[in-house]
Amino acid sequence: MQTISFTAEARDLSTKPKAIRKAGRIPAVLYGGKTLEHFTVHQSDVKHLIYTPEFKLASVTLAGNVHNCILKDIQFHPLTDNITHIDFLTLEDGRKVNIEIPVKFKGVSPGVKEGGKLQQSMRRVKVKLDPKYIVNELYIDISELLLGDAVRVRDIEPNEHIEIMVNEATPVAIVEVPRALKSAEAEAAAPVAAAAETTEA
Repeated sequence: MQTISFTAEARDLSTKPKAIRKAGRIPAVLYGGKTLEHFTVHQSDVKHLIYTPEFKLASVTLAGNVHNCILKDIQFHPLTDNITHIDFLTLEDGRKVNIEIPVKFKGVSPGVKEGGKLQQSMRRVKVKLDPKYIVNELYIDISELLLGDAVRVRDIEPNEHIEIMVNEATPVAIVEVPRALKSAEAEAAAPVAAAAETTEA
């Protein structure tokens, strides 16, 4: 599990968020259990935590204390997309948390080999677990996935320590039949249908 470590600066709550952002920093809060800390970070400190499809942990050093946590929420400016605020949640063994873990695939789909395209509709799945059992990925085996077939949340490889918080029937990915292949199948079926009509006549 990759951890992004950085040192934060304690925030003076009398300083307005606008002034903090003007100084090139981002207001942030760290909470969980008995912890509640207000601080600021520079975007360069957290960019590898935010702008990534991977799940990563954070290690925040604040006033000499190290806090192991996860990114819980990010607020963006509606016009500029600049980060305006970040929430971090502290991790404690024995206290379960809800997180979203990326879903990856194992194996090669026969449908893809035949020309289909694997379209993933769910890239992360919400789960509940004890922090000591956090993993950076969950997997689905697609080695038997044919053209037009779909995999769903129920197909995610089970983990006794992880409770999936999404309906098991929710689609994760489908092997789409390409238009060219659909056309070829339709053309191949047309003579068969015509012959059947002639026989019936």
